[in-house]
Order: sequence, then C-alpha cells, then structure tokens
Amino acid sequence: MWQPQITDGRRIEYYKGTLLSWLENRSIGVVNFFHSRMESIITYWLVTMLLFALAKVAIAANDKTQFASLAAMIFPFLAVTMAPVVAYRIATACFPLRDLASQPSFRLCRYGQWRQLDCLQARKTTAFGPTGFMASLIAGMLLNVPFRTAEFMLAMPAMPASAPAWATTMLAMMTMDVVVLNFFYTVCFVMALRTAPLFPRMLAFTWLLDVMMQLQIAEKVTQTGNLPASVATALHSMLSGDLDKVLISAAIWLPYLILSERVNVTFRHRTRAKPAAIAA
Repeated sequence: MWQPQITDGRRIEYYKGTLLSWLENRSIGVVNFFHSRMESIITYWLVTMLLFALAKVAIAANDKTQFASLAAMIFPFLAVTMAPVVAYRIATACFPLRDLASQPSFRLCRYGQWRQLDCLQARKTTAFGPTGFMASLIAGMLLNVPFRTAEFMLAMPAMPASAPAWATTMLAMMTMDVVVLNFFYTVCFVMALRTAPLFPRMLAFTWLLDVMMQLQIAEKVTQTGNLPASVATALHSMLSGDLDKVLISAAIWLPYLILSERVNVTFRHRTRAKPAAIAA
C-alpha cells in the first residue's frame, strides 16, 4: 500500500512546532503559577526567613546580651526579609492586573522598524503577554531574591555593637545592598508579570544600580581600615562574582528586551513593520 513520504524538512518543522508549543504551554503555566501562588510563596518566605534570623541571633547571643542588643542584631535580617514583601505590595498596588496603562511620552528604544499599535490592538496580538522567553526572565528575577538573600545569610553573622568598625560597616553595606536590590528586583518582577510599559526601563535601572552598589560596598568597607586579609579576599571574590552575574544577565537579556517581538508588543505596543509598510 502506498504511503506518502515525509521529507526531512517537514519532519524538522513538525518537531520544531511541537517543541515550541510545549515550551509555550510551560511558560503559560509558570506565569499562571506566579499569578495564583504568590501569597503562599510570601507566607513560606516569611516563616523560613524568620526562623533563620532567630537561629543566627541565638547562635551569636549569650546570657549577658541585653534586649536592645538582640534587637540591633536581628534588625538587618528582618530588613532583608521584609524588603521583597514590601516591594511586592507596593508594586501590585501601583500596577493593577490588566490595567490599560499608557505608553511613555518619550521613546528610549528606537532600534529597528516598528509599526505602532494602540492598547487594544496590542492585547489582541498573539505575541502579547509575559510568556515564552519572558517567563524565563520573570522567574530569574524572582529567584534572584532568595539566592542573593541566602548568600547574605550565610556570609554575614549577627553582630553585637562591640564588633570592629570594619565588621559593622560591612554588615551595614551588605544589608543595604540586599534590601535595596531585593526591593527593585521584586518591583521588576511585578511590572513584567503585569505587563507595565515601564518594565524594560526599570530593569535597566536596576542592573545599573546593582553594579553601583557592588562598587560602593568595596569602597566603603576598604576605607574603614584594619580589614583582615582573609576577609578582604573573600569580599573581593563575592563582589566580583556579583558584578559578573549582573553583567552577564544584562548581556544576555538586553538584546532580547530591545529586539524581541513579544517584548515590543507587550511593553511598547508596537509590532515589527513589514517591508511594504516601511516603504510606505
């Protein structure tokens, strides 16, 4: 019995379409998970972080430690814990779900040939929404918060007021770094999830802020003096690693934020212009 022959090209296209469809469905599942489970994630986050904070203070305290000293020792860990929660609450209030937000009056990203869409046209386009590769970026921004926090919790002990100046300065700078960046990465996460038009600008600002914070930590801690060589080496390694991670993230995702059809439709309400439209 005769059977139609399937060419290699058609077979490749079939597998390619199947893979893309599977990835799209997975990305939709990730986005839906974040929309529906954030309150549970926040609850688990608060309980876990508070237990870690109490454990670190309990290890550093002794029978003679006063209540004021205990409060000062636990405050950095509480600030780190609450920063992403406060950021999430503020961002969700500022960027309501399905809000028909207007576009910025001044366009920063001008690379390429694009045809402008109104808000409703953009939402009807199949490329609209924080799915596809955007879901990977959204998940990465959220995962950056616990990874950065875990690095801080493992590196920084609870310090009494009698600790050396270099130690208290390093704790203060590291706490400010984690609090500020956890706050802004969480805001970026909400803006991307809720398709806020200013998301690409906010993420670029957060990357720049991340780099500046690492440089500021290195400057302030080294200025205190009497920094042990082992601590200086570990601090240099950690800050260099953080800088590398920021620069690699920017190098990977910045071209995507500029060129992606999905990003431009979702956040800039414009689609790639066809040659006939460009000529016209």
